[in-house]
Amino acid sequence: MTEKDHHRLAVLTEALNFSPDNIVLRKEVAALCEELLRWDEAMEHYRRLCESDEGDPQAWVGLARSASALTRWDAAADACRSVLAKTPRHAEANLLLSKALWETGESDDARKHFEIAVDQNPEYDDTEFRAKLYPHGEPSKKIFRIHRAAPEESEEFDAEKPTLTFKDVGGLEELKETIRRKIILPFQHPEVYRAYGKKPGGGLLLYGPPGCGKTHIARATAGECDAHFFCVEINDILDMWFGESEKRLNALFVKARQATPAIVFFDEIDAIGGIRNRMRESPGKTLVSQLLAEMDGFQSDNRQVLVIGATNAPWHVDPALRRPGRFDEVIFVAPPDLQARVDILVIHCKGRPVQAVDFARLAKQCDGLSGADMKELVEKACEEALMRSLSTGTIEPVTMKEFSKALSWVKSSTREWLSMANNYATYANEGGIYDEVLAYLKKKK
Repeated sequence: MTEKDHHRLAVLTEALNFSPDNIVLRKEVAALCEELLRWDEAMEHYRRLCESDEGDPQAWVGLARSASALTRWDAAADACRSVLAKTPRHAEANLLLSKALWETGESDDARKHFEIAVDQNPEYDDTEFRAKLYPHGEPSKKIFRIHRAAPEESEEFDAEKPTLTFKDVGGLEELKETIRRKIILPFQHPEVYRAYGKKPGGGLLLYGPPGCGKTHIARATAGECDAHFFCVEINDILDMWFGESEKRLNALFVKARQATPAIVFFDEIDAIGGIRNRMRESPGKTLVSQLLAEMDGFQSDNRQVLVIGATNAPWHVDPALRRPGRFDEVIFVAPPDLQARVDILVIHCKGRPVQAVDFARLAKQCDGLSGADMKELVEKACEEALMRSLSTGTIEPVTMKEFSKALSWVKSSTREWLSMANNYATYANEGGIYDEVLAYLKKKK
C-alpha cells in the first residue's frame, strides 16, 4: 500500500471523529484498515458497526476476519456464529469459523464447517488447510458434504417499453441534454454518427444521493428513444452457485442484443462492478471481468445497446469500468434545484385535491430534500387531508397547512451522502471525477 492510502485513511478517520454515527463512513474506514493490515483498528471499527447494526452480516464477517488476523480465535468464532445464526450457509463465515475451531482444537466441527464453505463456494477449497483437517487422508465418503441439486437455469430477463419521457421528469435539464447528445440522437440518426466514426451505444454512469431520480431518468431515456428497457437489480444477477452469476449476466446481454435498440439499466452497479483488488472472493472478481467483457463486446455486436449504471457509491466502482467504450460518461445527479423541486411537487400533486398551494414557496422550504423525500412529503400531506375527510364526510383539499405539518416530519436523506462525498471529492478526486460534486457543495455554502 502507498503513502497515499495511509493519508486517505487519516483523512477519513478525522472525518469519522466529527461524525461517529456515520455508518457508511465507518464501513469505508474499516475496509481500508483491512487493506492496510491495521487489524486492531479494523476490529474496533467492525465491533462498533456490529453494535450499531446487529443485522449486518458483512460487519460480523469483517469482525471475524480481523479477529482471525490477530489470532483471537474465540472472538472470531463468536462473530461467525452471529452470522450463521441467521445465514447458516454463509460461505466465508463457515470458512472462518472452521479455521477458528481448528485452532482451538475442535477438529470435527472444523471439518464440518469447512465442507459447508467449500460446497457453497469451491474457491474456498484451500489445499493446505484441507491437509491439516485430514492429516491421514480423507474418508472414502465425505460425511460432512452437504449435497445440493443442480442450479436452475437462469431466469429470462423481461424488457419493457416505457411510456415515460423527459416531460415526466422534474428538473435535471443539464443531464437531459447530455443524454440527448450521447444517447437519443445517436439512436435516432445512426447514419450521421457513422459518417463521423461514431456509433450508438456505450455506457453512462449516474451517481449521487439516493432518491434523486437516477432510475427515473434512465426509464425516461428509454421512453424518449423508443428503446427496450431492461431494469436489472443486483438480485437478478447474483447467484449463490459458482459460475451462475456470470451466466446470468451473459444471458442478459444476449437478450438485449436481440432487442435493439435496448437500454440495460443496472441499479447499484457498485455491487456488481466493485473494485476488484478490494474483493476478497475471486468469484466477485470474475463477475467484474464478465461485465467488462460484455460491455466491450469483443465477441458480439453492442451497437444500439446502451448500458446505464446507477450508484450511490461511485468510489466503489472498478476504475476499469470508466474507460472509453464502457462507462465513459460519469455524471453527478445532484439533489433537485429550486425549479426542479417545483416541477417534482407539481408532478406528484397531479390528480389530487390540492388547493391554494404556493409551490414556489413550498419548494424553497424543501431545499436539501431528494425527489423521493418530496414524494413522501406529498404523501404525508395527503394523508392529513384524507383523515380530515373521513371525519367530515367530504373530500377535503390539501393546503399549505398540511404541507407545513408534513415538512416537520420529513427529513433530508441526502445530507449523510453529501458529507461522505465531500471527503472523496476533497481528498480522492483522481482525474477530476468529482469536480461536479465540489462545484455543487461550493454553491450550497
